Amino acid sequence: MNCSTIASEHAPHPYRLIYRTAYLILLIGCSTAMLAQNSSKPAGSTAASEVRAIHLLGFEGAKNNAKGELSIKDNELQFQKDGSPAVPVNIGSIQDVLLGEESRETGGTAATLGKTATPFGGGRVISLFAHKKYDALTVEYLDGNGGFHGAIFFLDKGQGQAFKDELVAKGAHVTQTENQSARQSSPEVNSESK
Repeated sequence: MNCSTIASEHAPHPYRLIYRTAYLILLIGCSTAMLAQNSSKPAGSTAASEVRAIHLLGFEGAKNNAKGELSIKDNELQFQKDGSPAVPVNIGSIQDVLLGEESRETGGTAATLGKTATPFGGGRVISLFAHKKYDALTVEYLDGNGGFHGAIFFLDKGQGQAFKDELVAKGAHVTQTENQSARQSSPEVNSESK
């Protein structure tokens, strides 16, 4: 048996190392670029009464998915998109304020192209790191005619609770969910033991 023939048949392709190195550089570059895109202000840099927010939907007179300032001024909750007039809601008409947590994929077109161009399913790995967490603030309120509305805002992580507390301090109504917390804390009875 000729050992040199067998060794040359199983030898790695000379460009395989170059492909793997290029793949690794591309993956590190895309990951670094996506992490560097987080240019939001630190959570403690703004007062709770005025925060940057994304209006997802529901506020009358404000466009969906608009970025702007959500603020509490006098007795009004206001959302103002850059350069447009503020859309106000009287705090006394707020029926409930709910707080949740959401995650959205970030990166835009550059991340999408990077995920598409990454070989061997590496785009899925990039997607794992391309998420940003938000506090989802839902405000249920009555308009001037008595119509019931709900608006959803995304705030930077950690700002939602302080903003909700300030709304409650200014007079917003919040329904207590005692029934849900009581159900969660009570042990479940197994019906099979009867």
